Amino acid sequence: MQQKKKTKKQNAHTRYEVKYEKKTKNEEMQTQNSSVLTIKNATFITSAAKADQFITPDKPMIAVCGKSNVGKSSFINMLANRKKLAKTSSEPGRTRLVNYFDFGEFILADLPGYGFARVSKGEKEKWAKTLDSFFKDRDKIAHVFMLADSRHDPTEDDVQMIEFLNFHILPFTVVLTKADKLSKMKLKEHVRMIAADLYLGESNLLATSAETGFGKDTVLQKIKSVIDVQNSVLENDETPENTEDLEDVDDFN
Repeated sequence: MQQKKKTKKQNAHTRYEVKYEKKTKNEEMQTQNSSVLTIKNATFITSAAKADQFITPDKPMIAVCGKSNVGKSSFINMLANRKKLAKTSSEPGRTRLVNYFDFGEFILADLPGYGFARVSKGEKEKWAKTLDSFFKDRDKIAHVFMLADSRHDPTEDDVQMIEFLNFHILPFTVVLTKADKLSKMKLKEHVRMIAADLYLGESNLLATSAETGFGKDTVLQKIKSVIDVQNSVLENDETPENTEDLEDVDDFN
């Protein structure tokens, strides 16, 4: 009889351990989900053609730039869970303004595409001035997503943009588009090659596909980390003022 009781206790203890392990896995899943930003209702704000029309955001702003036919509009629509928030066009080079979108916890700025051969020299110079004016006020920019085609080597314009971002010390991540057009092996190979061409670590490149949604959660995780850092910086900036106020009170007493 004593032996049977002992067996029952062991079984009960084993069942308890299994339940505990299952609970731990659920907690891990909740933690992973909480690190992904949820976009509920992204909306268009306004467009700007020149510097005096640029907005001053009251929340972190993420800029999206890239070649004219790289798929910026499709990328933005993927993040927003909407098909027509950013207008796509069969003719590259149609985005000639800075378009602002409110994504709830952050502002997204869609910048004019560069490197389209059929655009006049004057138009290209105009776009370059717009981009230069936008990036000049870097304190407004929390992060930049520079889009590049995962299927091809970086263009000369892509390389110049990376150099520009590095020169102005702007935090950025390279987002590779159209990853669904490559096999898993080819994509991995291309990520490695593009990272080498741009003198970046592979972790600085995020492969995505607007067609399948591949890589979307990874991008949203990156955005959330940017927002968290930005909010932390703002909180730290406010702390010294409060400390000085407390010191003034102590001096008065």
